[in-house]
Amino acid sequence: MPTTLIAFLGACTLIAASPGPSTVLIIKQSLHSRRSGFLTVLGNETGVFIWGVVAALGLTALLTASEIAYDVMRIGGAIMLVAFGIQALRQARSTKGAAADGGWESTGRTGWAAYRAGLLLNLANPKAAVFALSFLPQFVPEGAPHLLTMVGLAALWAVYEVGYYGLYVWFVGRLRAVLSRAGVRRRLEQVSGGVLLLLGVRMALES
Repeated sequence: MPTTLIAFLGACTLIAASPGPSTVLIIKQSLHSRRSGFLTVLGNETGVFIWGVVAALGLTALLTASEIAYDVMRIGGAIMLVAFGIQALRQARSTKGAAADGGWESTGRTGWAAYRAGLLLNLANPKAAVFALSFLPQFVPEGAPHLLTMVGLAALWAVYEVGYYGLYVWFVGRLRAVLSRAGVRRRLEQVSGGVLLLLGVRMALES
């Protein structure tokens, strides 16, 4: 079991290190405040745990078996990514000419909105569901209770990523003196918004 856990955490590290929509959103939210960034992380990891439980119950297989259900989720996720991208670009415009310190906190999202953004982005991504279904069973030891072990691994996966992405939030916070400058922050909002838009378009076009 210890060997399995080490391998599992190594795989979790590789997964978290792979850039994706959640990573972009976490960094974007961290530009406003550490609180927004960390609550976005918690929302995202709540989604990770939910998909893990759904996979443990075998319900994710229904999604992979139904092309219509998968496409509905894919389009919904694409729309959400595009919406987040447009929002980031609008926020970039709103920071133009704003004072550095005032703009940093005044445009920050509420705690619930940040948490909800992370949660919905994860739950709207059908790839996250399919990945949980194929990923978690590989680390269930032979003879172990399948349901309980997969739920436990899903919880460990979510908690581990809270720590991993928490480092992103901390790092952005450490650079606050530089990032809070209106021009720098505006440029980062533009970049994150553009990336989210591109990811949304790509998700919509994928089959």
